[in-house]
Amino acid sequence: MQSPSDHAEQLDPASGPIELQDDLEGDTLREECGVFGIFGHPEAAAIAALGLHALQHRGQEACGIVTFDGSRFHSERRLGLVGDTFSRREVIERLPGTVAVGHVRYSTTGATILRNVQPLFAELNAGGFAVGHNGNLTNGLSLRRELVKNGAMMQSTTDTEVILHLVAQSKRSHFIDRFIEALRAIEGAYSLVALTNKKLVGARDPLGIRPLVLGDLDGRPILTSETCALDMIGAKYVRDIEPGEIIVFDENGAHSHKPFPPKPPRPCIFEYIYFSRPDSIVGGRSVYEVRKAFGAQLARESHPDIDVVVPVPDSGVPAAVGYSQYSGVPFELGIIRNHYVGRTFIQPTQSVRELGVRMKHSANRAAIEGKRIILIDDSLVRGTTSKKIVRMMRDAGAREVHFRLASPPILYPDYYGIDLPDRGGLLAATHTLEEMREIIGADSLAFLSIDGMYRAMGYPAGRDPANPKFADHCFTGTYPTNLTDHSESEPQPRQLSLLAEAS
Repeated sequence: MQSPSDHAEQLDPASGPIELQDDLEGDTLREECGVFGIFGHPEAAAIAALGLHALQHRGQEACGIVTFDGSRFHSERRLGLVGDTFSRREVIERLPGTVAVGHVRYSTTGATILRNVQPLFAELNAGGFAVGHNGNLTNGLSLRRELVKNGAMMQSTTDTEVILHLVAQSKRSHFIDRFIEALRAIEGAYSLVALTNKKLVGARDPLGIRPLVLGDLDGRPILTSETCALDMIGAKYVRDIEPGEIIVFDENGAHSHKPFPPKPPRPCIFEYIYFSRPDSIVGGRSVYEVRKAFGAQLARESHPDIDVVVPVPDSGVPAAVGYSQYSGVPFELGIIRNHYVGRTFIQPTQSVRELGVRMKHSANRAAIEGKRIILIDDSLVRGTTSKKIVRMMRDAGAREVHFRLASPPILYPDYYGIDLPDRGGLLAATHTLEEMREIIGADSLAFLSIDGMYRAMGYPAGRDPANPKFADHCFTGTYPTNLTDHSESEPQPRQLSLLAEAS
């Protein structure tokens, strides 16, 4: 098989490197990545591009699509947004074939450079192999060092390439056995879509930390990170890929493999708090309804005397709706978000940088002036954005500004695909509640409790420490897998071992 078309490696200057980001970017949770795959459709690339548009919230740094036309692989991988590349007809026409895999990326490992953009592709002895990955391997660095020591030549700095090399080095006869052998060597969180010259493959990590769903478009199978991508292309939701499941589509139909012993799933709670689109269904739950339930529970736990409920857009909106509905306090859009702010705006001086929050958020003075308001947001990381928004509300005439977070305090870093700072950079890990309140300048501050979060998810007794239903390590420090690459010089969080390998 021939390699993908070399035009994929040319960087379009219009979607070049991000030069300087808003100083507020570091105060938000960063989405991980999104994956999409389709098998047996004559317009596979166009469908994949539409699916990636729906997943754009999961990664805005880069995007890519790989297709196979029966004799050759084709690839387009670019820095920038999906619409910057795949809205052009000539690009789609360079991606012929009836099977495609696509990826949108936010870099949690590896720099924002073209050679790290996925899907990654390699020529193996049995033919071409492309893979897109959502998640993060907690033993990726260790495996990488061992692979390089044994002669592997790495072309990227992302942990996804480790999977390519593990498959390539396997001595098993059949591809699926080589793929399974590779997955047994890795730890951490992953949802994968992969493409060979005969198969579309999907895989989900044994604890189901990262999501992956199966859809159907007129009899053609779809694999994707969220159901909102199925809605975008008019496909039907079929089911979630099960934790630890590998599903293969070829000319003979679908084949499911479950090489890992079953364990209680631990999906990432942040899919409900922040990452997934509100119109997606994750694990059988409406993300929108869950976020409303978080807000209602927050109102039960902490409700000062206020006049209006104001969401911090956009992720705080559903929780604010729930808070308002439960408390009976009117909901107002006291902050208007500008959706047309570019991420490459160059701020030449400190005085201009100080105005950065106003590029994205503007106070709606008519809704808040003279009133006691409560701001509802999804989470608190460093606190810099919250501080500036509180100040903006006061400048617009708010009489009191209370702040509530629809998730518990983030106390621990993540190693599964969320870009969170070390503990020293997490405001809640280094300050008391009163200190945090003073830093952001609010009249009061409170977080959703951990038990309240679980009650909002449908568990009346709250969190069971012996059997937590979700990967909630950022709040509790209880990590669901081994953290092989975690620095031995740092205090080790509590860990639970990954699934034992099947005999």
